[in-house]
Amino acid sequence: MTDEIPANAAPRGERIAKYLSRAGIASRRDAEALIAAGKVRMNNADVTHPAVFVNPGDMVVVNGKPVSEPERTRLWRYHKPDGLVTTHKDPEGRPTVFEKLPPDLPRVISVGRLDLTSEGLLLLTNDGALSRQLELPATGWLRRYRVRVHGGVAPEKLQRLAAGMVVDGEQFGPIEAAVDSVQRANTWLSVSLKEGKNREIRRVMDALLLPVTRLIRVAYGPFQLGLLERGAVEEVNGKILREQIPSLKI
Repeated sequence: MTDEIPANAAPRGERIAKYLSRAGIASRRDAEALIAAGKVRMNNADVTHPAVFVNPGDMVVVNGKPVSEPERTRLWRYHKPDGLVTTHKDPEGRPTVFEKLPPDLPRVISVGRLDLTSEGLLLLTNDGALSRQLELPATGWLRRYRVRVHGGVAPEKLQRLAAGMVVDGEQFGPIEAAVDSVQRANTWLSVSLKEGKNREIRRVMDALLLPVTRLIRVAYGPFQLGLLERGAVEEVNGKILREQIPSLKI
C-alpha cells in the first residue's frame, strides 16, 4: 500500500478552504467553519470535510450562491489611522479598518494587525494564503516602527530589549531599538522586530516603565509606509510583488 499518486492520475487541485480563502469568501479558518455548518456544496453535493479538492470546472456554492474563480493575488498598502480595530466585525461596535476602505476594493484581509490606538502601514490582500505566509516569523521580514514613549530611555533598557524579555510569563524575542530624539518628557525610538506578537511593543515597554504614547508602523518587510496619506490605500504593482515574493504565482 502506498500514498503515492500515479503519474497518470488527475491533479488533486486545491483544498476547498484555501480555494474559498483565495476567492475572497472567508479566511481559511472561517471557510472550515462554513463547511462544518453545512453551508458549502460542490457539484451539487454537500462538502462535509475540508480535505476536499477543487479542480477547474468544479462548481462551488456557499450559502446558495455560486463562488467565482479566485482572482489573481493582489496586495495593497494602507495607512491605518488610530481609532480603528483591525477586524471585519467588532462585537463592541467600534469602527473597523474594513468599514473605512474604499467601496470599490474587493474583499480583503489584513497581513497581521495593528491595535486600536496604533497607526501606520497595514498590508491588505485578497489571498488568505499570502496573508499567512507573510505573517510567519520564518519569512524573516522585519516590522519597523516609530515609537514614542514617556520618559527617558537609558542604554541598559535598550540592551534588555536586544536580549529578549519575558513579560508575564511570555517570552519575547530580541527587539532592536535606538533613540531618535528626546522631546521634553518623551522619547522617540526606532524599533524593529521580526515576530510581532499581540501588543508586543506596548507590553515590553510597559515592563521597562516606558509607557507607549504613540506607535506608528513604517515598514513591513520591503514594503514602506512612505508618503502614503493617512487613510489612503495604494495597490502594490504586480511586478514589485513578484520581485519581493518570488514564490508567488501571479
